[in-house]
Amino acid sequence: MKAQSVLVSTALGVGLGTLLLPTAALAQTIVSPATTPVGGTVVLTATTCNPKAGDAIFRVTGPNRDQNVRSTTAAAGGGLSAELFTAGFTLGTYTVTTTCGDGSSGGSATFTVTPIGAAPAGGGGDDGTTGLLAAGGALAGAAAIGATIMVRRRRRAAAPVA
Repeated sequence: MKAQSVLVSTALGVGLGTLLLPTAALAQTIVSPATTPVGGTVVLTATTCNPKAGDAIFRVTGPNRDQNVRSTTAAAGGGLSAELFTAGFTLGTYTVTTTCGDGSSGGSATFTVTPIGAAPAGGGGDDGTTGLLAAGGALAGAAAIGATIMVRRRRRAAAPVA
């Protein structure tokens, strides 16, 4: 009986983990640096876009901007990248949404334009870990549920019969 409980709990955890695993492989767009002064340059990189499928399009939207930037080079770590010069940008946070050459989503990220000479505001960018954190939390939750089910079954099996 105990072996069956362990197997059922394990199967439940593995099954849920298999369903949630694809969220760990989410498309990723990186903006580096995440904070730049007006007139600075940021590098836009879509790490999951295949250069053989065509150019990636980075759509930049924000306080005074709605423009497309085409990828110019294959990124060193894989994917496609482009440089964006922020002259004429209004101060604030901008969102970059990527479409790969095959039409698939390349993810999104943000960056912040600050005044010239201002101290960096911190991370500000989407480093792509949100999906990984969600998947890890879901797997931990599935393991907790499996453990709870196993403990309850053990208690029922071990309860004295009157």
